[in-house]
Amino acid sequence: MYKAAVIGDSASVSGYAALGLTVFRETEPLKVKKLISRLAASNFAVIFITEPTAALADDIIEKYRNSRLPSIVLIPAVDGNTGDGMRSLHKAVEKAVGSDIL
Repeated sequence: MYKAAVIGDSASVSGYAALGLTVFRETEPLKVKKLISRLAASNFAVIFITEPTAALADDIIEKYRNSRLPSIVLIPAVDGNTGDGMRSLHKAVEKAVGSDIL
């Protein structure tokens, strides 16, 4: 059975535990990269990651961007939205349908 995780600063991700997601309170770049790789090798189909935390691990996230699993989804942090998640969504939609329909 597949699982879902959320990675980010404590204030941004703590509430996701109530939804049944596995929560990882991590913001150190090297640890975030290793964590993503470990989750990808495990049974995690979806990894939600706050935008500021994702910025620390761009290279590893890019590695999984074209793979079937896991799906890595950027979410806003408590401190705000950088717009990276929406830009990522626009790119994915444009790639899938051939034009930006959003």
